[in-house]
This record gives sequence, structure tokens and C-alpha cells, in this order.
Amino acid sequence: METNKMAVMPVNKLLLNMGLPMILSMMLQAVYNIVDSAFVANMPENGEAALNALTLAFPVQMLMVAIGVGTGVGAGALISKSLGAEDRERASRATGNTIFLAAVIYVIFLLFGLFGVDAYIASQSGNPLIVSMAADYLRICCVYSFGIVFFSVFEKILQATGRSIYSTAAQISGALVNVVLDPILIYGMFGLPVMGVRGAAYATVIGQIVSFLVALFAHLRFNRELENRLAYLKPSKSDILNIYAIGFPAILAQALMSVMTYLLNIIFVRIGENVVTAYGLYYKIQQFVLFAAFGLRDAITPVISFNHGKRDRKRVSDGVTYGVSYTLFIMAAGFLLLEVFARPFSTLFGLSGETEALCVSAIRIISISYVFAGLNISLQGVFQALDSGLPSLVISVCRQFLFVIPAAWLLASLVIKNADTPVWIVWFSFLIAEALSAAIACLFLRTVWRTKIRVL
Repeated sequence: METNKMAVMPVNKLLLNMGLPMILSMMLQAVYNIVDSAFVANMPENGEAALNALTLAFPVQMLMVAIGVGTGVGAGALISKSLGAEDRERASRATGNTIFLAAVIYVIFLLFGLFGVDAYIASQSGNPLIVSMAADYLRICCVYSFGIVFFSVFEKILQATGRSIYSTAAQISGALVNVVLDPILIYGMFGLPVMGVRGAAYATVIGQIVSFLVALFAHLRFNRELENRLAYLKPSKSDILNIYAIGFPAILAQALMSVMTYLLNIIFVRIGENVVTAYGLYYKIQQFVLFAAFGLRDAITPVISFNHGKRDRKRVSDGVTYGVSYTLFIMAAGFLLLEVFARPFSTLFGLSGETEALCVSAIRIISISYVFAGLNISLQGVFQALDSGLPSLVISVCRQFLFVIPAAWLLASLVIKNADTPVWIVWFSFLIAEALSAAIACLFLRTVWRTKIRVL
């Protein structure tokens, strides 16, 4: 049976076999935002204002992905563990409950899109043009968010059964549709009206819907271990609690990215709108690196979880060792890539001279923290797989809230109070947060290794 590879393939090869498609899938997820930004920034009028508008909308888009992916991660770990224990009934029931949860998540974002967007955007900016464009963009993304929500859960279900190649195919399909539609809808090609940021939003949601439909087909066609009965859609308190016992730290890990970006927008706008624009653009550029680490983390979790279910200590420990090593390699490569190409990447977006210089400094300074970030991300995947949600939760809170927000506020205040202080000093807040969090993660690893792995 195809899923047996998680029990018999050498762990170093298994992580690459499963991880490479997931890495590609996650990096393509970043395409949705970076492609929108590139086309929007080069609009004939108000391109930089439009880029700022997308930055204000971005935290909610991240939150959609966070809740969808986190729910899928929890379900995927439960499905993998159940299949490892040869309990197909439990795995199928977990799948049905995950689909039910996805429907609930979509309804929540639909309601926010209809009633909450204007107040949310207004809390970050007082510029009427930027507020109007951001609200238009975000409203469309929320109302049609069923594509990204359902794709996120089906992606993780496919990965949980070892069929990550199909989730990657779904991601590629949607990304290609998004790339093709962006210039057509934004600039008004082939007789269509010029839609600006609304065109970018429609291109994004159409691409997400395509990804969802391809992933749904692959699930129904290839996940033969999982039964798709209507009875399994009935919510089960125990199954939902089990899903979120594993998935909540993953939700929080990405949701805190959303909260962090929202709060940093508020902090940085005190210095100037160009700081917000530079940070927003940098954040989307760095996603190609961070999301690669997330992709490998999402391979680490089911591999370790499956073998934890089989109580195979050697394969679990190998999963930790190789998973962390591979992630650190990815982050080191990402650091070198961005250091070398910081300026060429920034010039793609037609920014003003000062904003471009701020973006270059952000890339070169924040990327120093990538090795620490890689350690944090990979260990969060390990902790989730071993049912150690609290350590993963603590790391998320530390690196994306407890340390970075106060550091950014203090450094921004220093820039505001002292005109001689360079603006780029605020970027060091990320290095401080990641380094301190990595130290805490290593302490947690010692405890988890003793209590969860040695006892197998």
C-alpha cells in the first residue's frame, strides 16, 4: 500500500520524498501575494498606495490560511497516527469532521467580509485612498474565501496519506491561474474593464477555488483508505477536540503572524507610510523562504506522528534529527539568496527611492534571523507530532508576539524621538525575537526528548 512508505522508507529519504512537494506547494502559496503585489505596484496610477493597501489587507489573508492550515495540520496528524495504528474508522471520521470545520470557518470569514472589513482597515490607516482600495480588495477575498479554506484542509489530508504530490499539483494549478488572470483583470486586457486592486482580488480567489477543486478531486480519487460518508460529517466533540489539540498550536503559529503584522503596521506607520510599505513588501518576499520551512515542517509532522503511533523510537528520533537539519539548510540557503539579491528583488516593484532603500535594509537585516527561525519552525512541527502542543504554543507566542512587538515598539520610539537614529534599526526586532525564542525551543526539546521519545 502506498502509505507504507512512512513505515519502511529510510527517514532521511522519506522527508525529502514528502517534503519537496510540500515545500514547492508552500512556496507557490506565497505566489498569490507576491504576484498580486508585483502587478499592483506597477499600476500606472497610485501603484505604491495600492501596495500599501494590500499590506493592510494581508493580516486577514494570513489569518484565513492560518485557521485553515492549522485545522488541516491537526486533522492530518490525527489521520496519520490513526492510519499508523491501522484504525481507518477513526481516520475517516477525522476527515469528515475536518470538512465540517472548514465550512464553519468559511461562514465566519464570509460574515467578516460583509460586515467587518471597513472598521478593520480604518484602524490601520487614515489615508482615504488606501483605505478604500484595501477594503475593496479584502472584502472580495473574504466573501469568496471558501476556496482557500477548503483547499487548506484537503491539502493536509492528502499530505497525511502520503500523497503530497497531488496537493502540490492543486497548488500549482491555482497559482498558474492567478498569475495569468492578474494582468488581465488588474490592467483590463482583452476588452475587460480596468479593475485595479479588485482585479487582483478576483484573480487570487479564482486561483484558490481552482486549487480547492483539484485537491477535492484528488482526495476523492486517490485517498482510498479514507471513506467519505455523510455520517462522518456529523460533528464529534471528541474528534474536534483531538484535531485542535494538535492543530491549535499550528493555528496560533500562523495566526500570530497575522496579529504581528497588524500590530507592526500600526507601530511602523508612526514613523511613516513608506515603512509600512517596505515591511509589507519585504514580508511577502521572505515568504518564499519561510514557507519553504513551513513545507518541510508539514512533512516532519506526519512522518514523526505516524511512527509515534507505531512506537518506533529510532524512526521518530531520525525524523527529529533530519527534519531540523534539513530546515536549517533551507534557511541558510534563503539567507544567502536574499543577501545577494536584496536590491534586484526590491527594484521589481517600482518603489520610490526611500521606500526601496528601506526594503533592501529590511531584507538584509531580518534575513540574519533565518537560522534561528528555522530551528523554531522545525521544532514546532516536532512538538505537534508528539502531542506536545504547549511547547509549540509557547514558541509561537514568544517569537511572534511576546518578544518582537515590544522590541519593535521600543526601536520605533527611538527613531521617532531621535532624528539621527536610522529607520532601519527597527528591523533588528526580528533578530532579537527569533534568537531568544530559539533558546527556549532548545530547552523544550530536551524535555520532550526525555518524556516522549526515550520512553518508546
